[in-house]
Formats: sequence, C-alpha cells, structure tokens
Amino acid sequence: MADQVARRRTFAVISHPDAGKSTLTEALALHAKVISEAGAIHGKAGRKSTVSDWMEMEKARGISVSSTALQFEYGDCVINLVDTPGHSDFSEDTYRVLTAVDAAVMLIDAAKGLEPQTLKLFQVARDRGIPVITVINKWDRPGRAPLELLDEILERIGLTPTPLFLPVGIAGDFRGLLRRGEEGAATEYIHFTRTAGGATIAPEEHYTPEQAAERETDVWETAAEESELLSAAGQDHDQEMFLAGQTSPVIYASAMLNFGVRQILETLIELAPAPRARKDVNGGERGTGDPFSAVIFKVQAGMDTAHRDRLAFMRIVSGEFERGMVVTHAQTGRPFATKYALTVFGRERTTVDTAYPGDVVGLVNATALAPGHTLFVDKKVEFPPIPSFSPEHFAVLRAQSAGKYKQFRKAIDQLDSEGVVQVLRNDARGDAAPVLAAVGPMQFEVVSARMIGEYNVETTMDHLPYQIARRTDAESAPELSRQRGVEVFTRTDGVLLALFGDKWKLAYVQKEHPTLTLETLVAGAE
Repeated sequence: MADQVARRRTFAVISHPDAGKSTLTEALALHAKVISEAGAIHGKAGRKSTVSDWMEMEKARGISVSSTALQFEYGDCVINLVDTPGHSDFSEDTYRVLTAVDAAVMLIDAAKGLEPQTLKLFQVARDRGIPVITVINKWDRPGRAPLELLDEILERIGLTPTPLFLPVGIAGDFRGLLRRGEEGAATEYIHFTRTAGGATIAPEEHYTPEQAAERETDVWETAAEESELLSAAGQDHDQEMFLAGQTSPVIYASAMLNFGVRQILETLIELAPAPRARKDVNGGERGTGDPFSAVIFKVQAGMDTAHRDRLAFMRIVSGEFERGMVVTHAQTGRPFATKYALTVFGRERTTVDTAYPGDVVGLVNATALAPGHTLFVDKKVEFPPIPSFSPEHFAVLRAQSAGKYKQFRKAIDQLDSEGVVQVLRNDARGDAAPVLAAVGPMQFEVVSARMIGEYNVETTMDHLPYQIARRTDAESAPELSRQRGVEVFTRTDGVLLALFGDKWKLAYVQKEHPTLTLETLVAGAE
C-alpha cells in the first residue's frame, strides 16, 4: 500500500479561460503516450476536439464546461490529472475538483499574465493548502519579459516564484530552456524542434552551458544572467517552502508546440506531494493506510449518450479499492455496491478492478451520491462537505408543456444533485416554477440544453433581478421576506438564502435591521 501511494500524483490545472489548459492536458497525455497525436485546439472548423472535452457545447464553443479525470502512467508514477472547467461561469465545479487533488498547476498566459479567474482559483488553492506549480504558457507567441511575469506573481499574490527552467529566447522566439541548478547556475540547455502543427512530441537536444553559449550567442547570455539575478534575490527552489505554499516552482512552456511539457511532467513527479492523510468532520485524520474511504467530488450525467447513465467521481482517500466491494454511504448509512467502476478519459471508459489513495474512480449509476458525500468500509468516517459557491445569477424555470411536468421534476432533481445549478424554492412560487441559482449565466444554457437533450422537455427561463445571495436563518426569514426587493428561498440542502437586487439594497437592510442574520457564502460578492 505504501509503495502504491508513493507512486501517485493527483493534480488539477487551474487557469483563466483561453490560457491553454485543455491544450496542456492533451500535451501531457501525448507525452505519456496515452494518445499518439494531439488534436489541435478544439472549436476550430475541421480540426479535432480535445480528448478531455466531451460535451457538445464544449466542442462547439471550444471551451471546457465540465470536469473529467485522466489517469496514465509516466515512468514509475501514476498520474491522476483532474481536468477542470476553464470558463469563469463554472468556478464552482473547479472548486469541487480542488477538494480532490494534492497539487495544482497554475497556468498563466505569457502575454496576459495573472488574470481574474486565475487569481480567484489560486485563492481557493491557497485556502485549501494546495501547493502550486506555475507554468507560463504560450512562450511561442509575443508576450511579456520573463522577470516581469515573475514580479507580477510575487506582487499580486504573495507567492515567491522559483523558476526551475528559464526560457532561451524572448516570447515569440522560443528556442529552448535553461535548466537552473544550485545558486542559479545554468546546468543544461534543452533545445526544442518544432513538429508539424505541434501534433507530435517535439524532439529535444541537450547541450552543456558552454555549448549553448556557442550555439545561442545572442540569447543564452541573457537567460544565464537572469538566472543569477533570481538566485541573488533568493528565488531558488526550496521543497519545504513549496509544500508550505510559500513558493512556486516555475516552468516556461508552449503546450501548443509541446515545448517544455516533459519538464512539467517530471517536475510534478519529483516535487508534487503524494496522497496524504485527510481531516474528517470531527477534526481527526484518515491516514492513507486506514481502511477504504473516499470522497465524492463530482457527479456527471450524459457522458455516455448511448446509456444515459450517471457517473460519480470519487477520490480515494484511504485503503485499497476493489471493484465489487460493498461500501457504506456515510450520509444515509446504506450499503452501496461498486460493481461498475471505471476510469474515464474523455468519452473513453476502462473498467477498474483495483485503485489506491489518490486515484479517481467513476461509479456508474450512483443515484444516491452527491458532491461532498463520503464512502467507507469498516471504520466509519465522514469528510467535511464541499461548500457551495455564492450564486450571482437567478432565473425561474418552467416546462412549456404541463404534460411534461413529471419529466421536468425528475430533470430538476437530477441537475440539482449533480451540482449543475443550485435549486431554490419557496411557498410563494411553488414547485412548478423553481428558481435556479448559478455562479455564471452559461450554467443556465447547460440546463436548457440538457433538459431538451436528455429529458425531451422544452423549457422557458425568466431571469430574476437579483445579484447577491446571503445565508440567513429561520428567525430572520420572516422580517427579510417583508422587505421590498428581497426574497427568501430554501436551497435543496436546507440552507435559507436571502436574495437582494444589489449591494445598496443589502446595505440598507443591514443598516435598518442589524440583528438579522446575513452571512457571506464562499466567493460571495461584496
């Protein structure tokens, strides 16, 4: 068991939309020889869609709006790469994924630097104590100076960047990487050669610093000087500080050309932590060697259009998983059979017979499971629930045909349990017109598309004039309901939410009724 745990590396890639996350995901799979040829950036006419993007909306728009898990071996290690949505409207899905990983790769666009969504996700990673490896992507295109990007990371998020590799050649003229050694000394020059369309692994040539100085006379000296400057500023890698979340190893790369991708994989294997003990709801710890336990972090339906099944992704926390074993569902106390267990690579599925801490396994037709739920055997354990993000968009959903009401209710319950949207109800509106709450408006598009595609229910959606949600309680609800422009709802998990049209309305109510309970939710608008 200890050997298997030590082999695992479980991580997610976090980034702003269009930073190249799906392209990097595929480049990593290409280097691990899981696929033989990279599909070019999805969404372009006549070109392949990225293997980890399966939903039709993703392919049509060239974005990732769902998460999926890719498992592959590289060297002696087993890599579990949990792909996350890049679009800011799906931040909540990424938040759930970050509860299931041991490290994160923060992907930054070389021209744009730190962007809002990256900052938001980094804060979540920091709050969860997840160490971060930084990849500055798109170095094959014009961009900013290497040290300028490093300064921005230090100044804006307080994370000290410690480059392991520096680019040889300015952004837009990416020739290779300088490998940094102790005290910033250059130890090696890795030169890359382009391949047609970046569809295959880029050949590498390795040179000594002396050979590099002769070969790249115009740019090698600049890279070497920058490396020494960083060392003088104390920006050399320290493993303890990295694991403590104080520093971040940095690699410059081009996922599109497959430059620097092998170095990213090797850095993950060498530096990212193996699975560790996890705290339970009582503050105790479940060690990796304890009896089997796992946390559900994602539920997804519609991945297999032929079967219309429902897949619950679980991250194994402790013990060995064997397909067919009967586990206990902590939230209900009921037994759960694991006959259908899979690893998922895009739309491709492979039956998994055994798995270990750090692995991500999909359980088919797990209708009782929801994000944040715990499974265990023998010694009872329950892990903390996954908080819901604060919604900022609200809409009433109705079925166009009264005859489809039964399917409508079933679909709403399904999408709610998956966490696609939050479903709110109150007595005034009734069950026939539930209110959907979302972090971003594109979540509503997913709901409408799945309603017609999976349940054959046409719907109408009317947006509500609310922007802010606050958690409240039963004592405060009656007074809040009497306030003009305020509405109180019950979320499916029993939480009471008060909705406000804007921050001024919220401020007015707080001033006039200071004793009312109005608590900010995760990532709530100020």
